[in-house]
Amino acid sequence: MEKFFKLKEHGTDVRTEVMAGLTIFMTMAYILAVNPNILGASGMDTGAVFTATALASAIGCVCMALFANLPFALSAGMGLNAYFAYTVVLGMGYTWEVALTAVFVEGIIFIILSVTNIREAIFNAIPSPLKIGVSVGIGLFICFIGLQNAHIAVDSATLVGMFSFSNAIKSNTFNSEGITVLLALVGILITAFLVVRRVKGNLLIGIIVTWLLGIICQLTHLYVPNPEAGFYSLIPTGFIAAPASLAPTFLKMDFSVIGTVNFFVIMFAFLFVDIFDTLGTLIGCASKANLLDEEGRLPGIKGALMADALATTCGACLGTSTVTTFVESASGIAEGGRTGLTAITTGALFVLSLFFSPIFLAIPSFATAPALIVVGFLMMQQVTKLDWENPLDAIPAFISIAAMPFLYSISEGIALGIISYVVLHLFAGDRKKISPLMYVLAVVFVLKYIVL
Repeated sequence: MEKFFKLKEHGTDVRTEVMAGLTIFMTMAYILAVNPNILGASGMDTGAVFTATALASAIGCVCMALFANLPFALSAGMGLNAYFAYTVVLGMGYTWEVALTAVFVEGIIFIILSVTNIREAIFNAIPSPLKIGVSVGIGLFICFIGLQNAHIAVDSATLVGMFSFSNAIKSNTFNSEGITVLLALVGILITAFLVVRRVKGNLLIGIIVTWLLGIICQLTHLYVPNPEAGFYSLIPTGFIAAPASLAPTFLKMDFSVIGTVNFFVIMFAFLFVDIFDTLGTLIGCASKANLLDEEGRLPGIKGALMADALATTCGACLGTSTVTTFVESASGIAEGGRTGLTAITTGALFVLSLFFSPIFLAIPSFATAPALIVVGFLMMQQVTKLDWENPLDAIPAFISIAAMPFLYSISEGIALGIISYVVLHLFAGDRKKISPLMYVLAVVFVLKYIVL
């Protein structure tokens, strides 16, 4: 391991790397509960999605270690799984089989782009202020998803509003929906307190405590399951079990649609969102871990992008949405993780989690929502790195930050940020900060709004 991972060169050892990998897994294990919930909304089998998520995560972590020797862990990206389920399937009306096919095809394309250094060039071309804005914007987007999953944020006459406990009492839904919203609010405070106390694995502990409080409420009949309304029993049917079958999702892609105009539209949408979503998440992770050099570049990024591309392709075959680098990897960096041994440790733990699927699948969305909201807080911390006294750089970053949650799209935030950055710098006569590729990206984004 010393020879392969160069532990001494990186100032670390096996024990430190293993502990760092365990810490990362503890902070991102919520994806095993969240991803089946999100993709399940598209009609996919939640058990199969759980298995696919765990296996794809393990594959991604191993590829990251072998190709880049970086302490980053990968799993189904939070922005992209929401795009998969809520936009492509529920919003645009495509089947999840078509969506998986699009993920597979764009994964193949990403492999080609990674080999030709195109994705690396795009990563390096994005200015540092926009990279910070992307990181913060993704955090707010994830936070908003958490608020929605917990039903804290609901539809209203003002587009978005706060859940009404008085209406829940009047409509006799407090013991199903109302109590879960209350538990989610309590869970946010518990998780926040754990973060304040710097407890390792605070996100996972917050999920477990919130879930246990829900079980107590069910046992005391404060919470009454209502499957017809989407509120299920919180008590697991078991603890240890054989991994759920992949059969419902494995290679369930609909290749008959390839070549049609509709498939091109959906594939291009995935390609467009994924390329900038992945780069955005990688930027956020590297920024949070302070791994970018003075020029805003990430050493070893080519191998990291290839690991991401292969994991995405394999994940589509298994039955999950796009796999990407997780910002929670920064927690392992803080514990001293510096090499791919950290990533491999995390991947091994994802494999072990396959045998505890009854537990993870019983965890409700109101218990995982606090973790998403706190992740938003962790990513929001990057905003202090922006030079707010320089509006020429700060305004495009702010546009990216605001667009992601308000427009419910990571790619839209990146697109509007790049367009505004180029236009403002041109008007201000500061063309030195605009690379040739930024001009190309700005034109592509403008054409995208005109054509699509």
